[in-house]
Amino acid sequence: MPAVTVENPLTLPRVTAAGDAVQRPVLAVTTAPQGYEGEGFPVRRAFAGINYKHLDPFIMMDQMGEVEYAPGEPKGTPWHPHRGFETVTYLIDGTFVHQDSNGGGGTIRNGDTQWMTAGSGLLHIEAPPEDLVMSGGLFHGLQLWVNLPAANKMMDPRYQDIRGGQVQLLTSPDGGALLRVIAGELDGHEGPGITHTPISMIHATLRPGAQITLPWREDFNGLAYVLAGRGSVGTERRPVHKGQTAVFGEGGALTVRADDRQDGVGTGDLEIVLLGGRPIREPMAHYGPFVMNTREELQQAFEDFQKGRLGTIPAVHGM
Repeated sequence: MPAVTVENPLTLPRVTAAGDAVQRPVLAVTTAPQGYEGEGFPVRRAFAGINYKHLDPFIMMDQMGEVEYAPGEPKGTPWHPHRGFETVTYLIDGTFVHQDSNGGGGTIRNGDTQWMTAGSGLLHIEAPPEDLVMSGGLFHGLQLWVNLPAANKMMDPRYQDIRGGQVQLLTSPDGGALLRVIAGELDGHEGPGITHTPISMIHATLRPGAQITLPWREDFNGLAYVLAGRGSVGTERRPVHKGQTAVFGEGGALTVRADDRQDGVGTGDLEIVLLGGRPIREPMAHYGPFVMNTREELQQAFEDFQKGRLGTIPAVHGM
């Protein structure tokens, strides 16, 4: 799980919550069911079973892989539409090629993020490059869906290609954790992702026995998803392991700790994604690839898709 790393975290800015900050309690821990997406790549549905009031403005998140493909096995998704929200694809291992009906897209690999604002709508495809299909290899990433407020749902589509080297790197006071701020801010340190809906997205790596207590905006919700390893969350040390999501309550700080002994493969560290966002608190009508505010808007989205108003598949798309 390479993503982005540094040889000596103690060279990085250090972050910790104020001593008088109110700790967020852990409301629930859920386990993601496993399934398949697109042309057959394995996913874990990170937010399954969580009440939307604790997720808003996030809609869903899939952990894609971690899987070691044999030659000829790597898979992607077919062309599909989106409208009314943003997709955030964070690739930890491997390579993915994105393209849309507006001519946008690009290639992301180890530690890169592609932030696609679907807005008024487009057609989209994501797939491994031909050389990876031929050779096989490791594939692992996340795709997060972030809702857009009603005022932005019909904005023009936009891409942000965030390279791994652009993320803001931070550490804990003892250097036991590496924090990658992909979007939003942490203790005044800004990540590169530009968000229409105020959120924070952080990938944290904790060495065995390490603990982080981070300041957290009180107007944000708080979620922690375990990519690998095992540890505990909250001052109550609620156990968590790979494929589980912790839902935090209100407060100004949250705590995550890695178990002293890790029984997983790879780095042997606790790998966890921390998410926070300001709830939109608007009605949501969600079906398949469309996220709108009313049933009528959903019906309009389907009609626009069927009539080709979201774009057409390029004759030559290079996939």
